[in-house]
Amino acid sequence: MLSERGAALLEVMIATVVLATAGLALAGVVEAAINATIDMHERERRLAKAHQILVAMTLLDHRDLTLRLGRRVIGDFAVTVQRPEPALFRVAVADSTTGALEHVVTVVYRPDPERALGARRADRP
Repeated sequence: MLSERGAALLEVMIATVVLATAGLALAGVVEAAINATIDMHERERRLAKAHQILVAMTLLDHRDLTLRLGRRVIGDFAVTVQRPEPALFRVAVADSTTGALEHVVTVVYRPDPERALGARRADRP
């Protein structure tokens, strides 16, 4: 009878160790999921800010975009405006610390109003 009690106690101790190990593993998985969720929310917040800057830049006209050609820092972001064609502007918003990852990019068509007027005047007799 004494050996049965000892065996039962040993089984309870082994079960407790197994449950504790499983509990620690589960706690690690939950912590990793929480950290991933926090990281995702931070990336989503940064992307929303980058999008706001991009929208503001795309509302500019030809003259204002021409004045902003090149790279400039706006808050935590680096905004690069390029003009691959006379009426096309490429606007990219990247992280200002690294600049390697462009969060959002677009190309906008903004014809030069002075060129358009000159072309219209040349067409008239």
